[in-house]
Amino acid sequence: MIRTSDSSPVIPVFLHGRESSTKGTKARWFATHFPAVRMWDFDGDLDQRLSQLEQRLQCMNDLILVGSSFGGLMAACFAARYPERCRRLVLLAPALNFCAYQPPEQPVEVPALVVIGEHDTVCPPDLVLPLARKTFSRLTEHCVDDDHMLRETFPRLDWNRLLE
Repeated sequence: MIRTSDSSPVIPVFLHGRESSTKGTKARWFATHFPAVRMWDFDGDLDQRLSQLEQRLQCMNDLILVGSSFGGLMAACFAARYPERCRRLVLLAPALNFCAYQPPEQPVEVPALVVIGEHDTVCPPDLVLPLARKTFSRLTEHCVDDDHMLRETFPRLDWNRLLE
């Protein structure tokens, strides 16, 4: 658990992509550099994964959800259902263009950062960013010269600041 300057516990959680796991590149990077980041393996469709996530996060608040691809979709859906439990979202090439995702009627007020590659062909910025803009009222967009995996960008992000 990480504590902020006001001593409140912050719970950072990494949500992997659909074809990934806690053995994937980003998860292993977090395990090495930020071992306090919680992560679990998810399987099934979106509803099944959200159910698994809700079970694991029972009674947890002040969450920082870091979602990669399908994990970004999961994070957005969780924040729409439980905005009061989320401190911040960091969405890495979020798959908002999957599963017939529809933004909520009222934008989510949780601060959200979207980092997306200009060359992403899985979650193209021209499809994802309009959905993100409708989903989050406090959105920051960071479009980078990278692809869906964000191999160059991911390790260079200011994770100390993003996870505080």
